[in-house]
Parts: sequence; C-alpha cells; structure tokens
Amino acid sequence: MKKLNANTAQHRTKKRFRLFQGILPMTGATIGNDIVAGIVLAALGIPEVMGYTKIAGTPIATGLYTLILPALAFALFGSSRHLVVAADSATAAILAAGLSGLAVLGSSQYLADSELVAILVAGLLLLARLFRLGFLADFLSRTVLVGFLTGVGIQVAIGQLSGLLDLKVGGNNPIQQIINTFQGLPHANPLAIAISVAVLITIKVCDRLLPKFPGALLAVIVAILASWLFNFASHGVMVVGSIPSGLPSFVLPTVALSEIPQLFGIALSCCIVIVAQSAATSRAYAFRYNEDFKENIDLEGLALANLAAGVSGTFVVNGSPTKTEIVDTAGGQSQVAQLTTVAVVLIVILFLTQPISYLPNAVLAAIVFLIGLKLIDIQGMQAIFSTHRDEFYLALVTTATVVFIGVKEGIVLAIILSLILHVRHSYRPHSAIIIPDAQRLWQAIPVRMGSVSASGLIVYRFSRDLFYANASFFSEEVQNLVKNAESPVQWFILESRAITEIDYSASQTIRDVVKELSLQNVTFVVSGLSPEVKVQFERDGLTDLIGANRFFNHLEEALAAFHEVGNEQST
Repeated sequence: MKKLNANTAQHRTKKRFRLFQGILPMTGATIGNDIVAGIVLAALGIPEVMGYTKIAGTPIATGLYTLILPALAFALFGSSRHLVVAADSATAAILAAGLSGLAVLGSSQYLADSELVAILVAGLLLLARLFRLGFLADFLSRTVLVGFLTGVGIQVAIGQLSGLLDLKVGGNNPIQQIINTFQGLPHANPLAIAISVAVLITIKVCDRLLPKFPGALLAVIVAILASWLFNFASHGVMVVGSIPSGLPSFVLPTVALSEIPQLFGIALSCCIVIVAQSAATSRAYAFRYNEDFKENIDLEGLALANLAAGVSGTFVVNGSPTKTEIVDTAGGQSQVAQLTTVAVVLIVILFLTQPISYLPNAVLAAIVFLIGLKLIDIQGMQAIFSTHRDEFYLALVTTATVVFIGVKEGIVLAIILSLILHVRHSYRPHSAIIIPDAQRLWQAIPVRMGSVSASGLIVYRFSRDLFYANASFFSEEVQNLVKNAESPVQWFILESRAITEIDYSASQTIRDVVKELSLQNVTFVVSGLSPEVKVQFERDGLTDLIGANRFFNHLEEALAAFHEVGNEQST
C-alpha cells in the first residue's frame, strides 16, 4: 500500500509540475541515499568523462564540463528519475570520426565544430519531441545495437594502444593504428608502460574484489601524487598539463557555413544513438521501479542538455547506461543524485584543476582502453549467435562496418539493417491452416501444400499486417494452397484477426486474389476482421467485391455458414 501511495503521489506531483519530474517528490528517507549515490557517481564518473575527451579529441576540461550544465539541465527538465546524462563513448567516437577531416584534433576550430554539433543535436532532438518521434528508438534493434557498440568498443580500445605506450602515432583506421603502434614499440617509454600496466591492474583488481570501490579514481589520485613527487614529465612521460579552472564560459561557436552540412550529418548520427540508447535505458529503469516512462519529455531534457553543452564549451552528451547503473547500485532513486554529482564536479573545477595537470596521459589511455573493452559485448554476441543465427550475422556486419569503415557509417548501416530485419520478419509472417483435432476442436498447423481444413474448405490464418512487402507472399501462398488442395476447394476462409492494417498494395493484391479464386469457383470469405480494417476494406471496394454477406465476426459463424451452404447443395 505504501508503494502504491508513493507512486500515486509521484503521479500527482508530475501532473502539477512541468519541471523537476525526475526530482519530485523528495522524501527524507531517500534523499540521503541520493546524495551518497551522487558522490559515488562523481568518484567513478570524473575519471571516465576525462577519458572520453581522448575519444572525442577535445581538451580534458570539456569532459568535466559535461557533468555540470548538461547534467543539471536534464535533471531539471527530463522525466526519468534515473537516467544519468553526460559524455558517452559512442557519441564521442561518432564525433571524432566525423570531425577528423574538418579540423586539427584539439584545435580551437575543432572544439568550435564539436560545440556546434551539440547545438545541432539539441535542435534535432527538439524536432523529434515536436513531432513525437521518440518511438523511432524502437526501430534500432537490440541486435544491431549490440553489434554497433561492440564495434565502437573495438575501435576505442585499439585507438588507445599508442596512448598506453605514450607514443605519438596516429592512423585513420584500426589496422593502421595497430601497425603504427607496433612500429613505435622501440620508442615506447618504459615508465609510461609501467604506469599503464599499474592502472589496468588496479582497476581490474578493484572491479573483481571491491566492485563498488572507485578503482579508476584511486588510480588517478595515486598517479597524480606519484607524478608530482617524482616529476614524471622530466622523465619523458606526457602529462595532461594545465587545465583552466573556474566555470565554463558561455559563447556561441563560430563555424564556416561550408562545414555545416557535414556537421549536420554528424549531429544526425549522434541524435539517433542518443534517442535509442537513452530511451532504452530510461524505459528499463522505469519498468524496474514501476514508474511512468515519458520518452518525449526525456527528449526535451536531452535537447536542453545538449544545448547547454554546446554553449558552455563542451561536446555532445547522451544518456549513459553505465553511469545510470552506478547510481542505481549505490542506492540513488532520483535526479538528486545527479545534482549532487554536479556540486562535486563544481568543487573539482574550481579548486582542484592544478593537481589534475600532473596526471599522466597514459592513465587516461588505460581508463579509456578498459571502457572500450567493456563495450565489446561478447556475451551478447554469443547469445545472439546461439539463439538467432541470422541476426548474429547482421550484428557482425555492423561491428565490422564500425571498425573498418567508420562509426557514422556504422550507425547508418545499423538503422538500415534494423529496418531490413523488421521488414524480413513481416515479409515472412506466421501463416497457418486451421484444422479440427481428434476432439473436433480447431487448431492451427503450419502451412503445408495439399492440406485442407475439411472437404472443400481451407481456413487460412495470416498473422501479420498486410502491406507491400508481404502482399506477394500472401497471394502466392493462397493460390498455391487452392491449387494443390487434395480435394476441390469451395470456400477459402481468411482468418484475419491478426491483421490490423492493410496498405494500397495489399488491397490491390486481395482484389486480384478474390478475382482469381472466383474464376476457379472458390468463394473468398473473411472472418474476425477488426472494425478499423473493415472500414478500409469498404473504402477500397473490397467489401462490395467479396460480398458483405461473406464477412463474419467469428470463425464459428463462418464455419456454420459453410456447412449450411453444403447442406443446401446436398439437398
């Protein structure tokens, strides 16, 4: 009863307030847990977002900025009580892949381009909200999303190999990066390699023995102290260097008009990932806690978060599944946790940037390398392979496209493959023949040519909407069933309870089927058609063609009419 009352109070509060839907109502019993969860998120998230700047190609401070105004904007304007919004590896990788040919990595123009991408993403998300397009997230299938993120993880991990060795080598693709890294091995800094190995071991040991302990933060603090005490920079180890302290400045980016079309393409790719990933995460936690899920309100929050990112000197932000899980595991139950993180990051950016300047670059490379490995969803790929082999190959193609061609191309392919997967399932619907069993009860069996439901009768169930992609399949199967029936067919009953819509192509196909069956003296009958689809039949002239008396609400009525006609003919 208490849980029901709490949910009712939350619902009433959300109806009363347009803002603070992820915060209100607050109770003394939960606010303490939220504050603790926010501190834990800051401890784990600060090293992570600093690492994401190595993926995005922007200054270290920009990672911290993603945990200030963008996080604050979503906490105030979003609907989800759990979704954490900040820098994300997938969108950072899309950004870097798209901007690499437009500006020098890390330059002021590069940063201006990344800021404008965030503003364009905000505009696209607002358009999606205006037209209520949040449902489009459902068109990016889980299969290709697993493949996409796995590809991003491989690309991210390979991209950090040179950083682990403290080498300044580049490459436009993973294979070239691997080759350049191996060629640079003789010039690697042994101290930097030791730092990288120490960080990797520290984080993995903490993950194994103390899962809730911030191993990455421990590694960062120890590395900063060691770098300060032993002057790692003087031993040839590259360090982060000076970081501007204070609040981010507010300025609109200046970008050449000729670059905007390409920046728009990058923003569109980021937008698709944001909608899919954020909606999936919000929905999962809303379901877990029996809360409302308002994807279009979340789009508003995500749009304002990216607008805040674009005008405050940072890059695209996204709903993060990993950070959301961190807060949930730490006991957070509302956006108060994210507000606490904002407060902690403000303290860091105002007072602790000087110590961060001693941080070796190899430490961030090690953190990002492990982030990339976590994105490689081997278990997910194995599960798809063992249960849906055909979908596994789609995921594999998506992974290969991301790794060997590019992230933006990978997301475009992911969308196309998701739509192909959807059409493929609809193209080959589950059709069946309805036959009587030993007890004279009607049951469905897979379609087999030659099967009939009774002498002179075929009852055919089509279990999908009829549209242009499966209309030919429907026509061929119906005509082949009649042609190959073991006895002459007099009635063909379409059991249409599962058909909720038909398009123009399907309507014309039904018209052709009815005419063809009529030439063979077969009566076409429809049972179980929903009122909405029946209206469409009438508009398309199918009702007049088939005959209004050949439509029945229930299969039993159609069967009774068939037997009645048979009795009349026999007498």
